[in-house]
Amino acid sequence: MSARLALGRRETGHDPLSGETQSAPQTFGTKTDADIWLTTIEAEILRGAYQSPDAGNVAFGEYADDWLKHRKLEDRTRERNQSVIRLHIKPTFGAGTVAAIATPRVRAWRTGLLDAGVGEPTVVKAYQLLRAILNTAVDDELIRRNPCRIKGADRYDVPERPVLTVPEVYAVADAIQPHFRLLVLLAAFTTLRFGELASLRRRDLDLGRCVVLVRRAQSELQNGTLADKAPKSAAGVRSVAFPSELLHEVTHHLEHFAGAGRDGHLFQGPRGGLLRRSNFRDDWIAARNKAGVQHTVHFHDLRHTGNTLASSAGASTRELMTRMGHSTTRAALIYQHMTSDRDQHIAGKLGEMIQAHREGPSGT
Repeated sequence: MSARLALGRRETGHDPLSGETQSAPQTFGTKTDADIWLTTIEAEILRGAYQSPDAGNVAFGEYADDWLKHRKLEDRTRERNQSVIRLHIKPTFGAGTVAAIATPRVRAWRTGLLDAGVGEPTVVKAYQLLRAILNTAVDDELIRRNPCRIKGADRYDVPERPVLTVPEVYAVADAIQPHFRLLVLLAAFTTLRFGELASLRRRDLDLGRCVVLVRRAQSELQNGTLADKAPKSAAGVRSVAFPSELLHEVTHHLEHFAGAGRDGHLFQGPRGGLLRRSNFRDDWIAARNKAGVQHTVHFHDLRHTGNTLASSAGASTRELMTRMGHSTTRAALIYQHMTSDRDQHIAGKLGEMIQAHREGPSGT
């Protein structure tokens, strides 16, 4: 890249990647300006940092499809990502090139989604996906830096979910259909997810130790297909103890409602088929309303309730992580921070120590 042209014309040279002659991105007013630009490009070549100006002229829609194709994802996660890309990313960026996506466009796109009434969690997910795709474009040397640089756009404040009391948990369990009673109790007192509960077999129960063995989780695709899958992480394969006070409920359920044989499902649908969210939702809503529990309570809030109760009972961060099936401390710390009543209990115990010190050895 050593050719230099007359003043007022474009400085040109050979692209070291393609071997073709390339034009500078603009004209220069003086030969000195042209020489400075060319020297800069030559320095980038020597550092291995040169990027062809045409590198990003790749159709974004096709690039996004190819990006998703090569991700190792669970079927349900892949399905969700495909939906977000199709509905919320491609309509704005799909017809253009990767290089045409600039930070102002990303900012306007995000604002447009929010103004159109798209839920904040969905907008955050769309932004995270776009950023991940363009991170790969940076790695592929199609663009120099990721234009997704909007501070705070990759997260949102999750509203605090309701926590049921133990009497409220039992009120819902008493109100629901008998074959779902244990499902409610185990969700609250083992904190298993719906998919993990739906996938349990008879052989996953250790009645002697009052333990549930979590080996798999059921997932449901948009077309209705059900499949057992491995937990999200190695921490998801775990054993979770349940209170011995539930043992009678467990044995009663096994006798009257569980599938036959060691591989029989612990929980079944209303007609003996596989348990689905769709064939359980109406029963949950009816029982919740009958029990007088606030209408914003979802079934997943039983897991939230159980984690909070476990933290209140003094579970450590590691113990919470094990019960929840998490490999990081983030969620466990959230539940520990929520249990201010436990903090009051600790303060009370410290107060007892102070009182004992004041009274002295003689108790005066």
